[in-house]
Amino acid sequence: MSSKVEKTKNANEVKIEVTVEASKFEEAIKKVYFQSAKYFNIPGFRKGKAPMQIVEKYYGKEIFYEDAFNEVAPKALEEAVKENKLEVVSRPDIEVTQIEKGKDLKFTAIMQTKPEVELGKYKGIEIKKVEYNVTDKDVKEELKHMQEHNARLVTVTDRPVEKGDTAVIDFEGFVDGKAFDGGKGENYDLEIGSNTFIPGFEDQVEGMKVDEEKDVKVKFPDEYFSKDLAGKDAIFKVTVHEIKKKELPKLDDEFAKDVSEFDTLEELKKDIKAKQEKANADKAKYETEDAVIKAVCKEMKVDIPTGMIETETENMLKDIETRLSYQGLKLDQYFKMMGKTEEEVKKEYEPQAIDAIKSRLALEAVVKAEKIEVEEKEIEEKLEEMAKNYGKSADELKENENVKNYIKQGIETEKAVDFLVKNAKMK
Repeated sequence: MSSKVEKTKNANEVKIEVTVEASKFEEAIKKVYFQSAKYFNIPGFRKGKAPMQIVEKYYGKEIFYEDAFNEVAPKALEEAVKENKLEVVSRPDIEVTQIEKGKDLKFTAIMQTKPEVELGKYKGIEIKKVEYNVTDKDVKEELKHMQEHNARLVTVTDRPVEKGDTAVIDFEGFVDGKAFDGGKGENYDLEIGSNTFIPGFEDQVEGMKVDEEKDVKVKFPDEYFSKDLAGKDAIFKVTVHEIKKKELPKLDDEFAKDVSEFDTLEELKKDIKAKQEKANADKAKYETEDAVIKAVCKEMKVDIPTGMIETETENMLKDIETRLSYQGLKLDQYFKMMGKTEEEVKKEYEPQAIDAIKSRLALEAVVKAEKIEVEEKEIEEKLEEMAKNYGKSADELKENENVKNYIKQGIETEKAVDFLVKNAKMK
């Protein structure tokens, strides 16, 4: 295999000319023949037993060319990319220039490459100092949440539904006098004030009594996920079966014992404060790092290839697809619910994709500019940690070069971020 690279007229784009020896292409043709021989039915021969020369004569000598090309071209192109030390960021646009039995296979591949980054100012970047302090009010609010979480529901019979109550209801929705899919429920626990139903619905249930029936009139939001219902007036026939109110536990030492490992309320309060301080410190750290990276990205110059953006948006959709699978949903269902096509959703994610790419490129440029290095010991420590988390042996992970490179890049990124923050000016 041999290759030749030349830059095209487009920025961050190269054209690779690849030549595969005739002998290797011949081997690929033979391999494809043996893999597909059983499918050929030629008169005078048992099915799958016709010699390759007969098959070529019967169907044409080009019968195996496409599969043979697919057998050798991807590996040859991969070798050419490595040989020429190219960092490719797009799928190849391939054109076959010579394909014939007994001759070298020749093809070209046009691909986009990782762009050069021109760092602007990255040391002494000015950013606003981020601080979050924990107040007594914050601790009290957390205790209130814990009270709410540990509250018990008590049935009420002597009054109508009030805000904060849980009403057990039957409901059925109608638009233009017709019931619609998903608009019916029985013995449904609705917390009044939770804003889980259509705006205005819960307000009208408030004040209803047990066994009372009522027509609740609402309007679906214009941005409602179902296009058939968006912006339309609806009537829900509602019946209240039961009213329950929250009964909060008393805040005392017994409460602390019930909800935590602490014996006193004071100990619980101290623990809540410590956890909130840790969370605030993490939040401030993240926001500071994010602010510095954004400032560096604003100062730098880079021409991002379309291939990088396409790959990034596709990866974002894959993440969405994975999260949806946990809910038993598919990506096409998500598009339908959003009332958008895949291309429209990708377009919406482009700005986010561009920001993510810029951040990575900026940090890689800082690593290069500051000659940030990672010691083997640091990689081994991370490997040990990863092995422990995934229940694998560290030796097994050490043998995987892709994993080692991934960890190395991660450590480099962390060091680059730390460098930027340490050299930033807080105001």
